[in-house]
Amino acid sequence: MAIYTLPDLPYDYSALAPVISPEIIELHHDKHHAAYVKGANDTLEQLAEARDKDQWGSINGLEKNLAFHLSGHILHSIYWHNMTGDGGGEPLEKDGVGELADAIAEHFGSFARFKAQLSKAAATTQGSGWGVLAYEPVSGRLVVEQVYDHQGNVGQGSVPILVFDAWEHAFYLQYKNQKVDFIEAMWKVVNWQDVARRYAAAKERAHNLLLAP
Repeated sequence: MAIYTLPDLPYDYSALAPVISPEIIELHHDKHHAAYVKGANDTLEQLAEARDKDQWGSINGLEKNLAFHLSGHILHSIYWHNMTGDGGGEPLEKDGVGELADAIAEHFGSFARFKAQLSKAAATTQGSGWGVLAYEPVSGRLVVEQVYDHQGNVGQGSVPILVFDAWEHAFYLQYKNQKVDFIEAMWKVVNWQDVARRYAAAKERAHNLLLAP
């Protein structure tokens, strides 16, 4: 029985146009994201079979596959909700996201500096990866992480709250090889309400997850 399922999009395929074309949204969600869900479920079945037969010759590959597919599923599930056709700009107190805006200013110096750092992190991934704004629970800070593939180069325990997909399948049909242009356009569809909710939830629950000082 499948453990993971492909979530429905919170909007139709054309909702993010012209920033992201309907064709890209359909292929990205229905094909690429679906493949990560299937990959995670298939790997869990293969691990169960390895346990039953006490055959561990492929354990390294299976563990890497699970991390790859599961992380791809999780990041994409956040990605869809991080965007809206009515989004963009920057988080402001008048829009009800003042706590997030204050945290960004405190931890990065200003929104402009934060935007520059996340944009650079996403645009300069070597090959495939993500730029991620995450809540780091040990220090209680917001941090930017550069994620290779789906799972590499991240701080343990950090909770992603805003993710920019920098894999070619996220933009190539529309932006060709101009990843920088795609990342800049992404700021026009950021759903700050969603990011603020994730930030608040991460702060509230962090003390239940980690015991580190």
